[in-house]
Amino acid sequence: MQKTGLIIWILGILFGLIVFRPGMAADRFHIDEEVLKKAEERFGRAAPARLISWENLIRQGQGNSDLEKLEKVNSFFNRSLSYVDDIQIWGVNDYWATPIEFISLGAGDCEDYAIAKYFTLKAMGVSESKLNIAYVKALEINKPHMVLSYYSKPAEEPLILDNLIHAIKPSSQRSDLVPIFSFNGSGLWMAQQRGRGDMTASSRLRKWRELLTRISEEKF
Repeated sequence: MQKTGLIIWILGILFGLIVFRPGMAADRFHIDEEVLKKAEERFGRAAPARLISWENLIRQGQGNSDLEKLEKVNSFFNRSLSYVDDIQIWGVNDYWATPIEFISLGAGDCEDYAIAKYFTLKAMGVSESKLNIAYVKALEINKPHMVLSYYSKPAEEPLILDNLIHAIKPSSQRSDLVPIFSFNGSGLWMAQQRGRGDMTASSRLRKWRELLTRISEEKF
């Protein structure tokens, strides 16, 4: 098993211990009371309600099509959580929050939105092969930015889930975004407007690997 695949396999087991019962179908997704208690202690009284809403989103979306899941997940995060820069929350310029940290806190930046949407859609049964987290340059704000891309088929134009706008649009309709590279648990690709482009070495994924390690060590 390749190193990246091993990390994802370990993550699946450990993330299951945090939130999922091992082997549990997503329609029986349940957040343990101890998880809710510790989230409240760390992030405040509103944290458990946000986590329960996330649980309901995952449990209730199982019969939906992929496109319906995309709409529900994109709306949940864009409308329920607030955009706040890392420096204001964590005191550092670039911090990738775990989904539980982001949801419990109720605030985060673009990386946190894209990462949480990615893991949520996976929990709802969307194949990882259809999902890429993409680094882009957002021209209207003149900043590096992160979004989630969904590919119905590997070579087709992706749909973009973005916290900057509520609408999910094909990449060709997002001329305000310049793709740089994208990745998921399987690898990293130098991004192109259509399709994934060429797979490259994963040396640029230090933050991703650090995030997976923190999720595996999360003591909820």
